[in-house]
Amino acid sequence: MSAKGKGKSGTCPICTRLVRAENINYHLDHDCPGQPEPVAGPSTSKNASKPPVAPIFTTPRKTSDNGPSGSTLPQHIGSPSTKKRDHAESGASSRGPKRTKTTAAPSTTTARLQAAAPLAERLRPQELEDFIGQKHLTGADSLLMNLMRGGSTGSMIFWGPPGCGKTTLARLMARKTGAVFREVSATDAGIGDIRAIVEEAKGTLVLQGRKTVLFLDEVHRFNRAQQDIFLPYIEQGQIQLIGATTENPSFKINGALLSRCRVFVLERLTDDDISEIIDKAVQRASPPSNPAGHSSASSTFGTPDTLLPPNSSQDSSSTLVSSQPPPFPTAPSHPSLTPRIKHSIVSLSLGDARTALSLLELVLSAPSPPSPPPAEWETKLLDDLRRSVSTAYDRTGDDRYDLISALHKSVRGSHAHAALYWLARMLEGGEDPVYVARRMAVCASEDIGLADNHALPLAMATLQACQLIGMPECRINLAHLVSYLSEAPKSTRSYEGYNRAVEAAKRDMTLPVPMQIRNAPTGMMRNMGYGEGYRYNPDYAHPVTNDYLPAQLKDAVFLGKEGDMTGKEWHEEALRRWERESNGGRDWDGRRGESGSGNVM
Repeated sequence: MSAKGKGKSGTCPICTRLVRAENINYHLDHDCPGQPEPVAGPSTSKNASKPPVAPIFTTPRKTSDNGPSGSTLPQHIGSPSTKKRDHAESGASSRGPKRTKTTAAPSTTTARLQAAAPLAERLRPQELEDFIGQKHLTGADSLLMNLMRGGSTGSMIFWGPPGCGKTTLARLMARKTGAVFREVSATDAGIGDIRAIVEEAKGTLVLQGRKTVLFLDEVHRFNRAQQDIFLPYIEQGQIQLIGATTENPSFKINGALLSRCRVFVLERLTDDDISEIIDKAVQRASPPSNPAGHSSASSTFGTPDTLLPPNSSQDSSSTLVSSQPPPFPTAPSHPSLTPRIKHSIVSLSLGDARTALSLLELVLSAPSPPSPPPAEWETKLLDDLRRSVSTAYDRTGDDRYDLISALHKSVRGSHAHAALYWLARMLEGGEDPVYVARRMAVCASEDIGLADNHALPLAMATLQACQLIGMPECRINLAHLVSYLSEAPKSTRSYEGYNRAVEAAKRDMTLPVPMQIRNAPTGMMRNMGYGEGYRYNPDYAHPVTNDYLPAQLKDAVFLGKEGDMTGKEWHEEALRRWERESNGGRDWDGRRGESGSGNVM
């Protein structure tokens, strides 16, 4: 090796430590904690074959029972501080008692971290077969499973609400394919962290032939420039990116990155899914039978030996929980988990498995009630659970636009009950009332329009009330407006007329204004014919007309006549449903001829 490259250092593909290039082989054979420890003995000692060293370079050392005294790391591997740290972490000391002591430290640390993790983290499935929900992705014939069986899943984006299984599914996929799993969050990672992981992935791919799955949580937190860092690495196949986001990828993900990834949508978990998760969690959290007749907290929620850490690379043939849990309730050791409380947990979780397990942990940690639990105790526990759940409304996410769309469409459909419900959902979730009032002012002209000219003034008055009064009192003004707009007659004549005018204007933006209606403020312009022949309407006792449109659009009609049904669709099935659900089973007054004739208006 040349003197130029002799001082370079690299990252070990197994333990990710920094090791000098000339010592990488020795590190892999002797010092890497990811490699099995060799059996020490006189017959296997590499030092036995080495030439004798002058006494001046050696110091007397007491020989241990585990092997000869000379099996230590050479002094030239790394700096003294690096060597000391490596020995402390990997337990590479040649002395027997020190080796035993240091190798127990990682296990103890893992156990403590595992015990501090919440129940939702400790009960993550360890096998893909135990994953609950998202059958459109995990089913045997699903596209994702077919890609996994083909060995080429590629990079992908998981889009779904919180607690639907994005992180868990990514971990299980990496474990199923035998890939190295690296997990970072866009909230605290930067470009330097991504480059370091990619460099490590290159070494792992070259030396071991294993691919690396980089799971980036909250990928939408990376700006567009940061997202570009992945493009060459994905194109060259150096990493497989799995991004998780709760935001719409078409708005938050760079188009170049989005074109290189498959987008998989994860749905909110159903009530049956949440119920199954709770049943399996209760079975897993139930303390095992104890001959001494007592149980400990560690047996209630599992131990590190049975619950692997999220990033553990340990292979296990056992699953987290049995695939067929016994009927609920599963264990008499949790009398506080009554059927009513379980039903409330399912309802309060709103399809979020993490929320459901957090509520379950609160219930299992509650003091045991008398048997059977009195109604007052059960009611108090339910009230505590409801107060512990925050409102699932994001003013900056897709939920905001979904709810305001639901409110607007309910008003348009004259369904006052639904409109008031969606209004309450938004206001109680913390939405700005001014935002709602502005949307209703638009609705007043777009959907009510010429059918009721009082709608827009009322909407503007409500907007001013929201600005001056504020919450909580302005909720009354908004309820007034929403109820009025829902019951008001509807007309889109002005809105549709403007849309037709826009189409005509965009076809040719150079059509000249007719001379008759041009402005003529100067004599020269009047001499040029500006305004010539214009008839001022108030001067006449009868209607008069002028050339108001360019000659090319002289006969164009943009604003339809009142009651004109040209272009409107007649859908008999939709009309019958309205008559059945919203009109008390009575026929619509606007039917022509006999009921059910199906005439087109």
